[in-house]
Amino acid sequence: MITSTRPPKHIGIVACSAEGAALCYRTICSEGAALLGAHAHPEVSLHGASLADYVHCLERDDWPGVAELMLASAKKLAAAGAQFLVCPDNTIHQALPLVVPRSPLPWLHIAEVVADEALRRGFRCLGLTGTRWLVNSAVYPDALAARGLRCVKPGDDERDRIDRIIMDELVPGRIDPASAAVFQAVIDRMKHAGCEAVVLGCTEIPLLIDDGNSPLPTLDSTRLLARAALRRAVAATNDA
Repeated sequence: MITSTRPPKHIGIVACSAEGAALCYRTICSEGAALLGAHAHPEVSLHGASLADYVHCLERDDWPGVAELMLASAKKLAAAGAQFLVCPDNTIHQALPLVVPRSPLPWLHIAEVVADEALRRGFRCLGLTGTRWLVNSAVYPDALAARGLRCVKPGDDERDRIDRIIMDELVPGRIDPASAAVFQAVIDRMKHAGCEAVVLGCTEIPLLIDDGNSPLPTLDSTRLLARAALRRAVAATNDA
């Protein structure tokens, strides 16, 4: 436990979909106690635009529009006193290069956090699951390649099935056990393709898949980001 008179840094969460943002927030609050004492966690502020606004931009491939939504949240969180930002949504990280140069606050990058954890655990080849927007992007391939790691993506049909489950079921908070079997089949194929772990690259996937039912060890991007935010927030108390 950390004891210091200096408070942890104030975490700002830029939300996109509700389930992923809620899981990130809950993780920060529930795991903060191990670092800061019973019931304690860093100050957290959360802001999110309507998910429909994000989806409209995504469907038009309008990444500048996504960036503007993220920046609007960033500015509101900075005004609320946040000292750094996280976004528990992998897909919209495609817009982060447009956001960071204009952001009032620094950001943690979810894919870089996942890549660092993969490296720490000795994984060299990772399967990637997520929305079609994410899987078709360079968000994870770039972050993994920068650390000498390899990425295996789902096939086209698999991407369609996974995307449907995420957007039609998990994002609205519906859990269908039959959908877990779809993920398990995809992950099992990745295992036979040489993958050593699988990235849960949509922040809602942990609602359906975890180490208990996955054919491969999971890298839970939501919780890994939340834990990285906790470490950053309490680092200031270590320096006091």
